Amino acid sequence: MAFLFQKFQEAVRTLAKSPTFARDPRHLQFEADINRLFLYTSYNRLGKDAEEADIEEIIQMAGKASVSDQQKQVQENIHSQIKTFCASMDEVLLPDSKIVDESLESPSQRTMAPSRSGLSLAVGRISQPNNTPDVPDTKSLKLGELSQRLKNLIGYTLKIKPSEIPHKEAGQGLFLEGRADVGAVIAIYPGIIYSPAYYRYIPGYPRVDTHNPYLITRYDGTVINAQPWGEGGETREMWDVSRVINYEPNVQDMDKGSDRLWKMLSKPLEATRMQSSSEVLERRNPLALAHFANHPAKGMVPNVMVCPYDFPLTEKDMRTYIPNIQFGSGEDMKMKRYGSFWFKSWKSGNGGSDVPVLKTLVLVATRALEDEEVLLNYRLSNSKRRPSWYTPVDEEEDRRRWS
Repeated sequence: MAFLFQKFQEAVRTLAKSPTFARDPRHLQFEADINRLFLYTSYNRLGKDAEEADIEEIIQMAGKASVSDQQKQVQENIHSQIKTFCASMDEVLLPDSKIVDESLESPSQRTMAPSRSGLSLAVGRISQPNNTPDVPDTKSLKLGELSQRLKNLIGYTLKIKPSEIPHKEAGQGLFLEGRADVGAVIAIYPGIIYSPAYYRYIPGYPRVDTHNPYLITRYDGTVINAQPWGEGGETREMWDVSRVINYEPNVQDMDKGSDRLWKMLSKPLEATRMQSSSEVLERRNPLALAHFANHPAKGMVPNVMVCPYDFPLTEKDMRTYIPNIQFGSGEDMKMKRYGSFWFKSWKSGNGGSDVPVLKTLVLVATRALEDEEVLLNYRLSNSKRRPSWYTPVDEEEDRRRWS
């Protein structure tokens, strides 16, 4: 198996340098990342019984399949792992009688019954919902005990403790306890999801990262703010965003440069246009800690990479374990980017999937991990002043990511 993995890693390095990628630097880096994720997650899905012929087939597919096809396969591979994780959480948390009862229900009965999962808390002017879902009964386990039981089922869990990164600003770090194979979903990035249409509602806008180190951006412009999540909680509960953030747009210091232009080009969002609802969130989520992963110090190598994951909201039985909520009303609008600006446009009726999704992020292992700190390449923009502790893993990747 070690020989097969070495061969596989050589293919990852070779394909990442392929001249067949897009010419646009930003899209080139996106395609290179999807290519790597396709290899890693497909390798993981093969399992320990993989043979050399299977590895060869994946490598050939990675060299021939379109980026779109590879992206779809990555989504399928990640979703399969998330499904296993959610089933394991159910096994640990749900009363035994409930698991038995649900297994006997017909699909129609499950649809009609109140969902035991789900978190869809849009924000705006929050009104008291008329039909607030009940918080279902679960076993009264503390997060620590739940985490250990999850480890017994899937082989690993996560813990926050002082980082081993040798600089004073490292603070707390994210540690894997147990063993995880290459391509495994190590952690989920929790928090509030903002599409470009709602950037102005990110606390502190336009300088959103001044006092918040827990923001992350997907290639499609989606921003996730993990600050309100913290370290999670000890219950399954209603998580109302209006109680944990100030969602009003910050219009201070928006009087010069691009901020002034953006203000002129787009009217402030009206909070009354945004709907609100409340569903149930499992705060005792041992994997919802991706925002505590540190950037590796000089001489160290990252062992995970970011992977975009579009969670289908039709998977209602899994929803409570996806630690994200969408800001806004989910109106049928998209944004187009021109340079530094985002402009509103409307979706055509014949494009995209009809399945509603949450645009989330997970961390995927780039090698086998065992009882060690989780390290993520932050890829900070080299067009801005970076912290003194930041050492680029690959300066060229940083440049392409933010070009």
